[in-house]
Amino acid sequence: MKILLTILCAGLFVATAFGQERYVKPVDEASQDASFLAFRTKLIAAAERRDMNYVIGILDPKAELSYGGHVGLKGFRQLWKNEAEFWDEFLPVIKNGGRFVKDSGLPHPMFAAPYVFTEFPEDLDSFEHFMIFGSDVNLRKEPNTTAEVVTKLSFNVIKLHEDSKPVGDRERPEWYRVKTLGGQEGYVSRRYFRSPIDYRAGFEKKRGVWKMTYFISGD
Repeated sequence: MKILLTILCAGLFVATAFGQERYVKPVDEASQDASFLAFRTKLIAAAERRDMNYVIGILDPKAELSYGGHVGLKGFRQLWKNEAEFWDEFLPVIKNGGRFVKDSGLPHPMFAAPYVFTEFPEDLDSFEHFMIFGSDVNLRKEPNTTAEVVTKLSFNVIKLHEDSKPVGDRERPEWYRVKTLGGQEGYVSRRYFRSPIDYRAGFEKKRGVWKMTYFISGD
C-alpha cells in the first residue's frame, strides 16, 4: 500500500512539475454579421494598401486609444506619428479573427479583435503568460533561424523562461527564450509571440455604420 501511495505521489509530482500544454485556438465570428464581415473586408484591404484616411474615416470620435487619455482623432494623431509602426500593430489585430461581445450598455454586440484577447484563459495571469500566434511555429535551440528546431508549436500558451533575456533590439527584441506549460523550452521569433493585452480593437455599429471605438494595449 505504501509503495502504491509513493508511486501515485511521484506521478502527481511529475504532472505538477511539468504541467499540461494549453492552447488558445483561433476564433472568428465575423461571418455571423454580414454587414460587419463586409466592413472588415474593406478595412483589411485599406490597411494593406496603407490607406490612413480610410482608417481615420472609421474611427469613432470618442475612440479610446490609450490609458493615458488619448481619445478620438486628436489622440490618434498624437500617438501614431510613425505610420509604419501603426500598420505593424494594426494589421495583425484586424486579420486574426475575433468575437462578438455583448455589453449591457450597448444596443448591439461589439466585435473585439483579435481572438487572443477574448479567448485567453481567465485563470492565467495575462501579464505572465503569452501565446504562440500561429501554427507550426519553430521552437529553436538557439535564437537564430539556422538553429536546430526543438519542436513545432501551434497556439500554445507560453511563459518567458526564468533566465530569459530578449535577443535583439531593446525596444523590439527579435527572439525570446520561452517555456510551454508542458515544459518544452527554446527560442521563438518575436513575430510569433503575443500577449493577451497587446493591441486589440473594438468595433460597434452606430446609426447603421460600423466604427472603431477603441484601439488600445495594456490593462
